[in-house]
This record gives sequence, C-alpha cells and structure tokens, in this order.
Amino acid sequence: MYCMKPERTIFVTNDDGYASKGFAAAIEVASRFGRVIAVAPEQPQSGKSQAITLFSPLYLKKISETERVTIYSLSGTPVDCVKFAFDHFFRDQHIDLTISGINHGSNAAVNVLYSGTMGAAIESSFYDIPSIGLSILDHDADADFEAAIEYGTQIVDTVLKNIDTLDKPLCLNVNIPTLPKEEIRGVKYCRQTRGYWHEDFFRREDPHGRVYYWMNGAFDNHEPEAEDSDEWALAAGYVAVVPVQVDMTAYNQLEKLRKL
Repeated sequence: MYCMKPERTIFVTNDDGYASKGFAAAIEVASRFGRVIAVAPEQPQSGKSQAITLFSPLYLKKISETERVTIYSLSGTPVDCVKFAFDHFFRDQHIDLTISGINHGSNAAVNVLYSGTMGAAIESSFYDIPSIGLSILDHDADADFEAAIEYGTQIVDTVLKNIDTLDKPLCLNVNIPTLPKEEIRGVKYCRQTRGYWHEDFFRREDPHGRVYYWMNGAFDNHEPEAEDSDEWALAAGYVAVVPVQVDMTAYNQLEKLRKL
C-alpha cells in the first residue's frame, strides 16, 4: 500500500510533449503520492538533452485543471519547462519530487546524454529536488505502460520513504524493459553501460532536386556481458536504475595530467 501525503507536490515533465501517452502515465504515477503540477513541451522534444531556448519567446498554455492535477504546455524544451517552473511559475511552492517521462524509448547507456527526458530530470536535481527519469524500451506512441506505472510507483515510493537518508542531488535514470509486468524479474540498481552510437546518413533528393539526409544508427555495446550494467539488466528482463551525476571530470586523466 502506497502512502499518499496530501501536503506533497509532485512536478511532472517530459520530452515527448504534453499529449503523449507516456506523460499521462507519469501523471498517474505522480498522483498516487500527492498533488501534481505538470509543465511539458508543446511539441515533441526528443534528443534535446540540456538544450534551452535563447532566441525565441516562450508561450505557456493551461491544458487542464482538476483539484489534484494541473497541466500546462510550454513552447520550449524539457529543460525550459524545468527552469520556467522552478525559477518563475512555481518559485514560491515547495516541490517534493520530479518525475520526467514516461519516455517512449530507451534512455539507457549513453542515451542519457542525448535524452530530453533525462535532461529535465538532471536539471531538476540542480534545485535539490529528488528527480526520477522514467523510460520504457518501446517507441510506439500507443505502447503499453502497465509495467512502467507499476515499477515507477515502486521506485517513487522507495525514494520518498528514504528521502532523508539519500544524498542530494539525487537523480535516477530508470528504464523498463518491453515485457508484460508479470515477466519482469525485478529491479536492478546498476551503472551506465559503456558503448556508443554509430550513425549512418542516407542521402536523398526532394521533388525539387534539393539534397537532404536521414540519420540512422546502431548502438555498439562495448561490454555486453557486464552484469552490473544497465543494458545487461534490461536484456535480462530487469528494470534498470542508474543513479546519475553531472560531474564529468575524468579523475584518472586529471591525476596523470598533474604529473606531466
């Protein structure tokens, strides 16, 4: 039984846009724990990472409001949504937790660097707000979110029950495999897999003879047998949870450089 405290306020955002099925699923998770305020991009913003809008105005629109859930759209990026909410719109409100997602598609391994979903979660953690990015491995707009809602709820409950013992900033990258809920083997807390995307660009011409390109690619997993990594956990049928930090200092290289 999940304990909902009326005084809690949960912030929800995403990168697939306010109209996505995954966003509705994230709000369903959040509403089990308190009042929900949500600001999501007006249009899909996948792959935006930490991008912000500098040279265009931002437009806010209220989408819906009930006693427990208020939803807005913003004509910007996922990080714009977070900054606008915490630095302006809800500046005087206490936010207990941020949920970003539920993303349509994996954000495991190096995808965390490109993801607008994780960009928003990471940005939220800068405000000392515990933040969870939720993603499923299914890109389908009509994907089944039953398992994601169940496991997302479990993980949010664990974080909130242990909030005083967890260090800040806290940001979790949670990926759920594309399996029926009863076939998922549980949750694994693990590390980011080492691997990279290699892209192909396909050259085409439009009806006016102008050249354009489509990008495609494949992920090269450098350690497919590493049982402590998120890609291994997902392939084995587990929900993968990776705690994320922003310090990108290569400490091993730093020590070597100091000795030069």
